[in-house]
Amino acid sequence: MVNAGEFEVVFRRLDEDGDGKVSPSELSHRLSLIGGDFLMKEAELAVESLDSDGDGLLGLEDLVRLMEAGGEEEKLQDLREAFHLYDIDNCGFIRAKDLKTMLGRLGESRSIDECEVMINKFDLNGDGVLSFEEFMVMMK
Repeated sequence: MVNAGEFEVVFRRLDEDGDGKVSPSELSHRLSLIGGDFLMKEAELAVESLDSDGDGLLGLEDLVRLMEAGGEEEKLQDLREAFHLYDIDNCGFIRAKDLKTMLGRLGESRSIDECEVMINKFDLNGDGVLSFEEFMVMMK
């Protein structure tokens, strides 16, 4: 997990003039230095969408929010990919037989009854299967 100090270091590097804010031109310039074509228009759009106080500049809080949101999106995507591995027949749910199959692939032999017990622990609505939302609860 990235700490606030690491965000501050990144922010200071982006803030070329040291005024405590990152302008679209600073963002465009710094990102182009690390290897990419980041056009001024793209930088303006990025700043506009992330700017929380409407001054046309990014503050440290804006950068932190961006980085933390990106991390959450990545975690959610990872969970979706894991869920799809268990949802063997692509029905949108994990059933006991899916869990048994996947655990077998991972080298853990379980009976259908054992898998049903495992699913029932996190089956919040009692339908006998795990939805993606229930899977997320289980994985936390």
